[in-house]
Amino acid sequence: MERLVTGVATRSFLMCPPTHFDVVYAINPWMHPELPADAARAVAQWEQLRAAYEAAGHHVELISPKRGLPDMVFAANSALVIDGTALLARFHYAERRGEERLYARWFRSHGIDVRKAEHGHEGEGDFACAGDVILAGTGFRTERAAHREVERVFGREVLSLELVDPRFYHLDTALFVLRGEEIVYFPGAFSDDSRATLQRRYPDALLVEESDAVAFGCNAASDGHHVFMPAGADGLATQLQARGYEPVLLDLSELRKAGGSVKCCTLELRTNGALR
Repeated sequence: MERLVTGVATRSFLMCPPTHFDVVYAINPWMHPELPADAARAVAQWEQLRAAYEAAGHHVELISPKRGLPDMVFAANSALVIDGTALLARFHYAERRGEERLYARWFRSHGIDVRKAEHGHEGEGDFACAGDVILAGTGFRTERAAHREVERVFGREVLSLELVDPRFYHLDTALFVLRGEEIVYFPGAFSDDSRATLQRRYPDALLVEESDAVAFGCNAASDGHHVFMPAGADGLATQLQARGYEPVLLDLSELRKAGGSVKCCTLELRTNGALR
């Protein structure tokens, strides 16, 4: 892939190849075990995402996948990593709990301090850093008590947001941060109170239409200039271009069969230094 023009700070991401990807259970409305999943195609699509990050100048770390954990590819759910500390996920569904010790081992082996959570949460699936504030989702996977735990562990303000549409079961399916406190979100995913909170706190946010939201347009990752996002959310891509961002459109249609896309595959490693 041709190298993209960056001019933005290099970021470090953790990703897991979807070598053993499959849809063998249903823990969200997008999953249909009766429909075939193609691991080879998923790997090829995932490799394009990895290449896009590297072409933009970012560093990608890899964790080895394990047979029997088909959702391990969704690295964003594994933890929230800030200032070299990882608050390890405590998964809602038993099908994913086997991932926890593998991610914990990886973090420790790379010099990241691991904290085990007291309350259920699913990492960057339900937490997003917007400047000095952590936006936090609840309603389907992450307990509201986990929001207060994150506040204690990281010493930052945590803004709780309630998700009410089961199609948008994680915050990262309905909202993402462009840079600083500039955010993008789909209003229909949130309760009335949470929509009012978002409108008050982020009056200049970019709002997403439902057609782009169901194309997983909000499951995107921004480095402050490039927005790595799933192909198909064309209206959102146009809106981003109008704001001066550069959409990088990627086909992750195979991984969408499990309810994930760009952001789900990407855990940002905020370590304030080199990894071991």
